[in-house]
Amino acid sequence: MAFKVTFIGAGSIGFTRKLLQDLLSVPEFNNIQVAFTDINENNLDMVTKLCQKDIDANGLDIKIFATCNRREAIKDADYVINVVRIGGLEAFKPDVEIPMKYGISQCVGDTLCAGGIMYAQRGIPAILEFCKDIREVAHPDCIMLNYSNPNAMITWACNKYGKVKTIGLCHGVQHGHEQMGEALGIPFEELDIICAGINHQTWYIQVNHNGEDMKDKLLEAYENHPKLSQAEKVRIDMLRRFGYYSTESNGHLSEYLPWYRKRLNEIENWIGHELWNQGIYAGYLNECIRTRDSFETDFPKWINEPAKVYKQENRSNEHGSYIIEGLETGRIYRGHFNIVNNGTITNLPDDAIVEVPGYVDANGINIPKVGDLPLGCAAVCNSSISVQRLGVEAAVHGDDKLLRQAMMVDPLVGAVCNPPEIWEMVDEMLVAEEKWLPQYAQTIEQIKKNNK
Repeated sequence: MAFKVTFIGAGSIGFTRKLLQDLLSVPEFNNIQVAFTDINENNLDMVTKLCQKDIDANGLDIKIFATCNRREAIKDADYVINVVRIGGLEAFKPDVEIPMKYGISQCVGDTLCAGGIMYAQRGIPAILEFCKDIREVAHPDCIMLNYSNPNAMITWACNKYGKVKTIGLCHGVQHGHEQMGEALGIPFEELDIICAGINHQTWYIQVNHNGEDMKDKLLEAYENHPKLSQAEKVRIDMLRRFGYYSTESNGHLSEYLPWYRKRLNEIENWIGHELWNQGIYAGYLNECIRTRDSFETDFPKWINEPAKVYKQENRSNEHGSYIIEGLETGRIYRGHFNIVNNGTITNLPDDAIVEVPGYVDANGINIPKVGDLPLGCAAVCNSSISVQRLGVEAAVHGDDKLLRQAMMVDPLVGAVCNPPEIWEMVDEMLVAEEKWLPQYAQTIEQIKKNNK
């Protein structure tokens, strides 16, 4: 089979090498075209050398086309895989550190809350430029698979304003699936699950084992588990109060809700310290800094290690390669994807991006109707959807009033700060991230004048 896949943000070693290994483990894909593009020429070169080494060691006749010219990389692409982080860690730091000055403690800060909203302001305008390139030079039916956060807001903007068919992909469902198996003492492959909600707030509305409904057994299983009972306190409390387990990690989930991080002196009651994603302040930022700092020093080691082996059993559980495999070969794949709702979840807005079950084969990506979410779960999702909608429109139009309203409506920001504090925080974040926010140039200039 001959088709072209382009990776944007290919200098991201973690995703790029893994996703390419997944893709090239499909036997029919031994002569596809692969293009890498990134704005960081040094990282792009290192990742290309690592991936080309893997390709050569597996005996494939594929030569990666690597370029900093994005349009050249996208030209004639059938699939674009987006893994960018606009602004990098330089921009990520103020997303996390400035809100903390106002009492808003974020473990991650890349999906909702103050950090996630600002991340969307940087990411959406840049990725809409990707969409323009895709419309103009890619294959007419090109699909973008988006791994970048804030996933729902970026996927929303790409479909509404970018006019490119974009599917948001995440591994939260798979990770939670595996964890539920651990909690229940059942191999997770034997658990048949259905999730529905929005990215990072998706709910396991079906958990069956050999035809038996296991949802009512989850709470006791988690409360009695020696490790998970301490590591997943927020998720367990939400399960206790809403009746359904959520896909996202303890730390991530805690920053999307108004209850668990609103008082700094109470956060310790809800988090763990064994792993960064259990709720530690700036946990993900510090993990990213550690990974970045090790990239160049570890590269000589990686390049001298044995190559990745392209075999089916070595594929990860990331959806991307399976979607492309289903579309190109006709093999049926069932996963959970982020798509425009359009009535799939009947008590969430049609324009929202929802995470729901989907089936892929040669006929396309097919999404069955879910119906209503449980009322409480829908209420939690609807709060976040309002933030996402405001955040998308603010980013596209450079409207700082909508940006401030998004911050006010955000559950945790609103629980911690009053309106004047939110206004002041937004001013500070806009000025700190000025070079990545061209759509706010006039607003930022006025803020600077007012602060003289």
